Amino acid sequence: MSRLQELFKDRGQKTLLMPYTTGGFPNMPECRLILEAFIRGGADMIELGVPFSDPLADGPVVQSSTRQALQQGIIPDDVFGLAREFSSRLPVVLLVYYNSVFSYGQEKFAAAAADAGVDGIIVPDLPVDEADEFIETCRGHGVDPVLLVAPTTPDSRIAMVAEKASGFIYCVSVAGVTGARASLDEQLPDFLGRVRKQTNIPLAVGFGVSEPEHAAVVAQYADGVIIGSRLIKMVSDAESIETACREIEMFLRDVNQVLA
Repeated sequence: MSRLQELFKDRGQKTLLMPYTTGGFPNMPECRLILEAFIRGGADMIELGVPFSDPLADGPVVQSSTRQALQQGIIPDDVFGLAREFSSRLPVVLLVYYNSVFSYGQEKFAAAAADAGVDGIIVPDLPVDEADEFIETCRGHGVDPVLLVAPTTPDSRIAMVAEKASGFIYCVSVAGVTGARASLDEQLPDFLGRVRKQTNIPLAVGFGVSEPEHAAVVAQYADGVIIGSRLIKMVSDAESIETACREIEMFLRDVNQVLA
């Protein structure tokens, strides 16, 4: 059983809190402070984005953080280094676009991730029917391949994802890109119900979750909640990284209260 599987198995009634930030944003020292704030806020798992020049699944907030990280010269090896620093304290999952994996070398990327203690890898632009080799490579290194489904995903394709995913399935709450939203899609319960019918693998919901109230709704139907854009915007809007980290910690504590 992988560490992700154990984490979800041992969660009891709690929906897991899974905050996201772009690796190396706004710079490497301050990114470490953000991850520390995640931990103090009660994160059960950390999701780290590998900066990429054309992040098609991401909205303007995450795209801006990616540009800043790239301007700092952040490369995949730097994100592996971050993962290595924090993976002994709680599970770390990477979100990476396939071009970065391909450029690095698929086998080499999975091996480097495993060496850094990474527990799972999400590749949002790799279709499930083209992912067999990547999935086998990840599993060969003891890393869970985390696959995605969206409200527009047909049942036949959900079944394919359910057959091949491990660790958890990333359920995109709305069609579109990442970003904070005023409310969740009213069809989210029906969508998650369709996925539940196909699998016993844990479900984590991301895209658009930006308030404790959103997390409380997600917790009724899912095993994990992913929050990213709201946290990144806190960093961008704050007067200092210290202020941002305090705000992030308090916000995550508020979210955790509704997930218990």
